[in-house]
This record gives sequence, C-alpha cells and structure tokens, in this order.
Amino acid sequence: MSDLPARRDLDADLERLDKFAVNMDALVRIPGTNLTLGLDSVLGLFPVIGDTLALVPSLYVLLEAKRLGASNHALGRMGFNVGVDYVVGLVPVLGDLFDFGWKANIRNTKILREELGKEKAALR
Repeated sequence: MSDLPARRDLDADLERLDKFAVNMDALVRIPGTNLTLGLDSVLGLFPVIGDTLALVPSLYVLLEAKRLGASNHALGRMGFNVGVDYVVGLVPVLGDLFDFGWKANIRNTKILREELGKEKAALR
C-alpha cells in the first residue's frame, strides 16, 4: 500500500498547489513584457514585514509537499528556494527585482510534480 494519497486526490492537490503558486508568483502579466508578478511581489514591497508575510504561504507549499510524500531531498531543494527568496527579498530594490525571476512557489510545485511523477507542461 502506498503512502501517497489516492491518484484523484493527488491530482486535485497538485492542481490546487499550482493555482496557489501562480497567485503568489505570477498572477498578473506586465503588459508588453513576459514579466509577471504575484502577491509575493506585492508583499515584498514592504521591507521585512512583507517578505516575512510572503514566507508563510511558501512554507505552506512545503508542508503540503511533505504531506503528499515528497522526499527529504526534494523538500531540501524546495526549502532552499524559499530561503533564497526570503533572504534576497530582504534587500531593498534588489529583492523586488529578484522576485520577477525567482518564482520560488512555482519552482517548488514543479519540483513536487517531478518528485511525484506528475509533470505538467506549463503553469502559465
């Protein structure tokens, strides 16, 4: 018997996490560019407090990954992504610019899908 949730539940959980990641990292496309920003970017505009508030939803993705059966190696990679996002995000201006490219939550849902053998072509 597998420790993973039933396939249908797993698919639903991954879809929910994908939507969550897009909301946090790529909710709105900046017109005329390929750049996107999400709630994480908006919160990051408020030094320290905003970055700390954005950390909480990112930790939720890690907790869900653990619940879904991700290995410690995958969780470590995901934790690294969150840590980089948080630490660099604390640097005024540079952290805000960094958010446009790093997209820790989308990176983490991709890692989780790869880990669970449920790759998805693209989130957006």
